[in-house]
Amino acid sequence: MTMIDKIAWIRLEQGRILSSRSHGKDVYYLPGGKREPGETDLETLVREIGEELSVTIMPETAEPVGVFEAQAHGHPAGRVVRMTCYAADYRGVLRPANEIAEVVWLGYGDRHRVSPVDQVIFEHLSDTGKLR
Repeated sequence: MTMIDKIAWIRLEQGRILSSRSHGKDVYYLPGGKREPGETDLETLVREIGEELSVTIMPETAEPVGVFEAQAHGHPAGRVVRMTCYAADYRGVLRPANEIAEVVWLGYGDRHRVSPVDQVIFEHLSDTGKLR
């Protein structure tokens, strides 16, 4: 089994979750990405969200949401993604940047439109009453 280690931002507003789609991709993902050597979770979160969504994460507000694993979308069987998720406040105006083509707010009924690990996260957030 090969593991892809990613950090993701959980941003919920009015029972919906912020998701993004990269250019050329057919599913939505929670914003975030892979850490660079020596980076902490929060350093990765701040850098990735700044690069992808043009906003500044406020690290002092970050709270762990959970760690979730599933088969990696678009990869051979046995390639698993581990997503360490944080909720945090931000400053700025959300807008797609770099590889991000689109930013959307999704509800639980949209879970078929997201990657497998995001589907696991959608289930968790629905079970805890945070995603409608």
